[in-house]
Amino acid sequence: MSTNQNDMAADKAALAGIRVIDMSRVFAAPIGAQILGDLGADVIKIERPGVGDDGRGYGFSWVPGKDGIETRHSSFFTVSNRNKRSITLNHSRPEGQAILKELVKTADVLIENYKVGDLARFGLDYESLKAINPRLIYCSVTGFGQTGPMAARPGYDGLFQATGGMMAVTGIPEGQPGAGPLKTGPSLVDFVTGHNTALAILGALQYRHRTGEGQFIDIALLDSSVAMVSHIMQDYLISGQAPPRLGNGGNGGGPADLMHCADGIVYLTAGTDEHYRRLTVLMERPELFTDPRFDSNLKRGKTNRAELMDLINAWSSGFTVARMQAMLDGVGIPAARYNELAQVWEDEQVKHRNLRATTPHAHAESGSVDLIASPLAQMSASPATIRMAPPMLGEHTAEVLAEIGIDEARLAQLREAGAV
Repeated sequence: MSTNQNDMAADKAALAGIRVIDMSRVFAAPIGAQILGDLGADVIKIERPGVGDDGRGYGFSWVPGKDGIETRHSSFFTVSNRNKRSITLNHSRPEGQAILKELVKTADVLIENYKVGDLARFGLDYESLKAINPRLIYCSVTGFGQTGPMAARPGYDGLFQATGGMMAVTGIPEGQPGAGPLKTGPSLVDFVTGHNTALAILGALQYRHRTGEGQFIDIALLDSSVAMVSHIMQDYLISGQAPPRLGNGGNGGGPADLMHCADGIVYLTAGTDEHYRRLTVLMERPELFTDPRFDSNLKRGKTNRAELMDLINAWSSGFTVARMQAMLDGVGIPAARYNELAQVWEDEQVKHRNLRATTPHAHAESGSVDLIASPLAQMSASPATIRMAPPMLGEHTAEVLAEIGIDEARLAQLREAGAV
């Protein structure tokens, strides 16, 4: 993006003028900081000299660099660190702590995801930094929260899918081959926790706007993992009975499941009585609408779901995906083609929404990197934007430290001392 385009984006940015110190690593908290960056905040990412964010080594693919440069932009790092400036800083050294405290004086928000109490050893806990900047919003993201018998434990996404209930309701139904708990493909607890992090900070910024007061925010992956189970967990709280795993079945009305066509798959959601009636007419099986096996949502979506889907799949197998989609669209029954990852980017609506965001990247072999657009990009007055590719390790150290009065000579001394 050109300088003029950057200026234009800054003028419309919801969080223009907000500075965020991002001391987080790996995925959940970096996602939260990135959302703030997408909304226009100046996010300064603090990384360990020579090592950087642990997330730089996660994932299965890395952005190829040019001229023999290793970008160390793994898939995990690339998807969660755009719109940030990276500086290297050793906060275990007094010189590093002093620099960080100078940055905190200029900051609105600090995000960290160290073990509970870890940063207090270096005078970088909330109470210490609040004394420097009373308006600071300090957000700590941990696995189990700041208090309680498990607070000291480390935690990663899969642990919380297991312990928070997500795996209990995900997977192939009992009695079928392969039945049992199943983790989701993406790190959904991390992803949702990142969004909860950003949401809490936005609320704290609004509170500060009214009162002038900063605050401490305790975000836990555990809390997010339990909340994510959502209406299925609420079913349990109401009834005292755990709903069964439904595999690809819908969680509300039925039939809702995969329909296998002659050349691919369509996901069908005929979740109301009227949708189901239209489906039986389309199938030329109107008697199925009043069939006592399928004459209620409970029967269609739960007790007799497999039997009904066998009938539907026997019918759908005689049509192509395109024909089936057109038929269902024609009578107003919700349905969507199943896409492999490559097909997602060929989907006409995905293209229309510009969800593949090709972004200039000075150090990438191709000169750019494809990113996933922000879901907040369609705000009419202050849309989320991608202004910068994820940073190289320490790419902005000199630039950021110059903003707090550290000149090149002093920077050289700090590098020699291992502080930056």
